[in-house]
Amino acid sequence: MNSKSSEKKGGNSKPNSLQSNSSSKLNILRKKYSVTGEKGENLWNAENAVDYAEQKLGINLDDWQKEYINTKGNTAVRAGRQSGKSFAESLRVALFALLNPKTQTLIIGAVDRQSVELFEKVKSHIIALAKSNIRGKPTLHKIELSNGSKVIALPCGRTGYGLRNYAIHKLVVDEAHYVPEEVFVAVRPMLATTGGTIDLLSTPRGNKGFFHDCFSDDEFTTFHVFSRDCPRITEEFLASERKRMTKLQFSQEYEAEFLDQLQQFFSKDLVDSCILPQSSDTHSEVGYSLPIIAGGYFLGVDFAGYGGDENAFVTLVNQRERSYVKEFETSEKVSAWETVNKVIELNEQHNYKKIGVDDGGLGTPILDFMLEHNKLRRKVIGLNNSKRNISRDGREKTLMKNDMYGNLKIMMERGLIKIPDDPDFIRSLLSIQIEINEETKKEIIFGKYSHITEALIRAAWLVKAKGLRLWVR
Repeated sequence: MNSKSSEKKGGNSKPNSLQSNSSSKLNILRKKYSVTGEKGENLWNAENAVDYAEQKLGINLDDWQKEYINTKGNTAVRAGRQSGKSFAESLRVALFALLNPKTQTLIIGAVDRQSVELFEKVKSHIIALAKSNIRGKPTLHKIELSNGSKVIALPCGRTGYGLRNYAIHKLVVDEAHYVPEEVFVAVRPMLATTGGTIDLLSTPRGNKGFFHDCFSDDEFTTFHVFSRDCPRITEEFLASERKRMTKLQFSQEYEAEFLDQLQQFFSKDLVDSCILPQSSDTHSEVGYSLPIIAGGYFLGVDFAGYGGDENAFVTLVNQRERSYVKEFETSEKVSAWETVNKVIELNEQHNYKKIGVDDGGLGTPILDFMLEHNKLRRKVIGLNNSKRNISRDGREKTLMKNDMYGNLKIMMERGLIKIPDDPDFIRSLLSIQIEINEETKKEIIFGKYSHITEALIRAAWLVKAKGLRLWVR
């Protein structure tokens, strides 16, 4: 994780980092906020707070992490997967809160789980470094300290509207390239009265947006971290990933490059046009106003791979030509048998006309079992990411993953499908990218948070294919 290509564009001089206090202020802090009766070295009398934290936590920070934690002002980190950016940020936030009294730090992400995961790391560092300085009992989203500082974690939503009332000293945006542009417009004024600063960290997504622009903005000190420089990532692992991914995908995910060849498949405007508004008078589990209809129900399923990931289940209800997302859910780290039972349970609720599943990899044995189940075998269809033969009037063609994505996009453009105003659902759609090989013109579609969308494209394809015969084998 050593950032040999650390891009220092010049940070601002506003007080932000744990090193920003003068010696006199630190002396006051040592007396007022150090643990009562504690003997020997502690966070407040240590010669170097980062070195002390490193020793206390029993870790060895990479050089770029140490440099980053000590950096003042606005920062932006673009880093390859598993390069340690979240760990460095969580320690940076913990030390900032402990050493800067009466400050408020807000951690946001596109979805709640994202901000909470980073917050949990911050909380664990504070407990390890200065547990006695915690005031009250921390919650899932907030921790308060005896020095008057607070750390809060919240989802930002599509617009950041719910964050407007906070006055903060440090704003942390996790996976910043996946956060809508409107959010940055809403949250930057929150820093005006406090002289606060922003920490942005993300794996890149394309070459546009606020996060991308910060790397040519002199107000930000920037860091560019390659996964290959992380001593905890083996060459063998990266070699296997190179084989699995295209060159451009690898460059974006593990070398954190901004690439104009990788572009968003579903534009934000298109996604927004398909959203049904939130409503308290709802007839749907997804929390928006869904017409009471007695149409056909279709289930799309994307199975988790052997590495974990998520299962995703999306139920579409179709009436005439329009389809609505009736409900969706994801599950993590469940057995294949639990996944089968989930499909059976959902079928009992909705009596699906058809069920489209990803039958590649782990999905193959699951599909085989469902084909033996009395209530599922006439409904379940294998729709994997390579190809599937379909026919109408005896004519065959090959169904590719891109066909399913193309069908969903056309349905969205024609207003034939409506989706919930849910951050997880929207994030999944907006994460989908397309790469076009300049030589072969082959299109490759992929996404960092693709599971929900992968389930949706299968359900949407079943709606389109109502008049077709789909071969399961």
